[in-house]
Amino acid sequence: MVKNAYIHIPFCKQKCNYCSFVSFPALESKTEYLKALQKEITHYYKGETLETIYFGGGTPSLLTIEEIKNILNLLNFTKHTETTVELNPETLTQEYLDGLKSIGINRISLGCQTFDNDILKLIGRRHSSQQVQNTVKYAKKTGFKNISIDFIYGLPEQTIEGFEKDLKLGISLGVQHISLYGLKIDEGCYFYKNMPKNLPDEDLQADMYLKAVEILKNFNHYEISNFGIPSRHNLNYWNNNNYYGFGLAAHGYVNNVRYSNASNLNDYIKNPTIHASSTTLNLKEQLEEEIFLGFRKMEGIDIKGINKKFNIDFEKKYSGILNKYNDFFIKTPKGYALNIKGILISNTILAEFLQ
Repeated sequence: MVKNAYIHIPFCKQKCNYCSFVSFPALESKTEYLKALQKEITHYYKGETLETIYFGGGTPSLLTIEEIKNILNLLNFTKHTETTVELNPETLTQEYLDGLKSIGINRISLGCQTFDNDILKLIGRRHSSQQVQNTVKYAKKTGFKNISIDFIYGLPEQTIEGFEKDLKLGISLGVQHISLYGLKIDEGCYFYKNMPKNLPDEDLQADMYLKAVEILKNFNHYEISNFGIPSRHNLNYWNNNNYYGFGLAAHGYVNNVRYSNASNLNDYIKNPTIHASSTTLNLKEQLEEEIFLGFRKMEGIDIKGINKKFNIDFEKKYSGILNKYNDFFIKTPKGYALNIKGILISNTILAEFLQ
């Protein structure tokens, strides 16, 4: 049974310079897109009572309250469902946040990235530091008790001192969750062909991450990049459970089938019920994903559960990797987890489980 749903809203007023996600300033297509989205949800959704609903983007806050409500009306959820909307602080008002709360949204995620106004301009963000702070104030006044803010480290012109200042200001706002993302410049973003100057190197990025772990020591560090009250929606991904993916370029996972939707807006609007790709994972691939995703959690993996689920002896099967990277693992009551040193080279370690 599927109990979680991701809904992609691909519109934005202006694409950020580092962004390679499927999003674009094409609000003239919003009405058609929402009709297609409704058609997809109605076609695939089986009426389950959902435990989490997550509106991501793009900029979901470009939708009106009524438009978000109309999507929610297609889904079954309760007051216990974690309902998250990603918000851009640029245009948010007290009235809009009150509206979100009134239709059942109980968690918001703010794209802050940094409180340095000069860097915000450099990376193409349209909001200011003060607008983020105002939004948190409005959200708290509305009654939101689960507020998350995102930071990026490794931004052009960013120093470790500046990043530390960002984090401390974020903490002072009284938010319940902080997500950290190391800057990656992928093909498809503005920076890919227009490389900015003064980018922190990998060593400095690593130092920034370690500094964040130190500063956020009073937050629950539950996943490599996440601190605070755990996002139940994201934990569902890392626990390798089923979820619907609705909308342009959305990905889903249902009954061992991973699928993705069309990434071309016109193609999606014309045929929203046709997946662009669909792959049934074999047992080996299921095991690899269980390990890869599980090691993102700070609690690590449950080898007893894995052994039973996949009929293997984990420690025997992967003894070579466990011995090779012995200094980068922690033995836990349930199995193994990466220590801080292991997190810094996690891509290298986890790649070995995928061979």
